[in-house]
Order: sequence, then C-alpha cells, then structure tokens
Amino acid sequence: MESTQFHTALALLEWQAELGATEAIGDAPVNCYELPGTIAKPKAADQKIAGGPAAVAPAVDPVAAAQQAAGAAQDLPALRAALDGFEHCDLRRGARNLVFSDGIAGAPVMIVGEAPGREEDRAGRPFVGAAGQLLDRMLAAIDMGRTDDATPVYITNVLPWRPPQNRDPRPEEIAMMRPFLERHIALAQPKALVIMGNISAQALLGKRGITRLRGTWTDCCGLPALPMFHPAYLLRQPAAKREAWADLLSLKAHLTDG
Repeated sequence: MESTQFHTALALLEWQAELGATEAIGDAPVNCYELPGTIAKPKAADQKIAGGPAAVAPAVDPVAAAQQAAGAAQDLPALRAALDGFEHCDLRRGARNLVFSDGIAGAPVMIVGEAPGREEDRAGRPFVGAAGQLLDRMLAAIDMGRTDDATPVYITNVLPWRPPQNRDPRPEEIAMMRPFLERHIALAQPKALVIMGNISAQALLGKRGITRLRGTWTDCCGLPALPMFHPAYLLRQPAAKREAWADLLSLKAHLTDG
C-alpha cells in the first residue's frame, strides 16, 4: 500500500514538473502583492548600484568651476579653449559661435563690452554690427584701431555667448564669466581698460549707472580704467556723443602722458 502511494505521488510530481511547475504549494495561501511591514534599508554599495542617493553626484558650483578653468589657462589660446570647453553656462547652447576677442593682443588699451549681438554671434567677433562700426569710427578719431596701423586696441566682452533675444545678462551669468574675464585681462596685459556700458561696469566695478560713472578714471584689476557709454547707447542717444568725445580725448591723453 505504501509503495503504491509513493509511486503515485512520484508520478504526480514528475507530471507537474513536465507542466513547468517550479514551486511547491503550501497549505496556507500567500499574497505575493502584500507589502512587508518594514523595508530593509539598502546598503551604501547597493545604493550606488541602484542609482540611489549615494550615486547622485554633488552639485557643481559654476563659479568655482570657472575659477579653476580660467586659472589653469597660461595664455590666451588656452583661455579660449577653456571657455570653449566650459559646460556650465546655458548660453552656449543657444549661440552659434564663441565670441572671444578681436584686435591686437598685448595692445595698450583693452575694451570690455557687454555681450555679443546677432551679428557678433554670426561672425564670432565682438563689435561687428552697427555699434561696432561706430566704435571703429570713434577709435579712428583718436588714431586708434583694431590693427597695428595706428595705436592698437584689444576688444572682448563680459559674456562670450549671445543671450537669447539680446536680453541683458543675468547676475548669475555675469558671476560665472567674471573669472574668465579677469584672467583675460591678466593675460592680455593692457596698460588701460575701457569699460563700455552698464553690464561691463557691473561685472568689473560692481556698480551700475554708466551716466554717473563715465568719464571718471578708476582702478580695476590693478589697472587704470575709464567707464564710457556703450556705442549702442550712443546710436539711441546721439546727444550723448559729446560726452563720449570728451572720454575719448581723456583716453588719448592718458596714453600720451603714460
């Protein structure tokens, strides 16, 4: 009798195995969808594998990253490469070109504008639109220019990428690019700075109000600096060209006296 029951049970087990059954059925039902009362906390190693909190990279401070990248540049080509590889400024994603500089590196005067416009973004050079053409005429009036045919100048902007719709740069964008600008000035080694417009004054002097600041020499990055109206402002306000001409004469006199 026992032998018959054994062989019957064995036959049933083999039949169930052939059907694909891999688990034994217990006497009490099991709810596979019931949540346990407590969930064991994963170990740190498991969190890294599963992408948990331990796998989340710490947030990057873009200003600190800019300081590190700019400080490592030992010359102007290296600084341009550092800017081109800087991934923390969203402006680069909407710009066509990096606008780094124009003119003669090592010139006695370095002009710092605000940000590229549409024409500058297309050309990859600062001050090439209507405001740039006015700037060239202003410089030519005091025997200065972007080439070495006259007293040369070197030109850059606070921001190397065009803001969308030519909007004003935001404070966080200015702060992010300031280490590159300061390093740019140090590597270019000008004798004097021309700070054109409110954005440039905010970036380099920490002040706004170019109408009040213009025409008065100050110190910036260890250099004599002259705030001036931006040529784009002069196109909108031609009456201000009188003050701009006085500032140009002051710039020429400063270089002559120096």
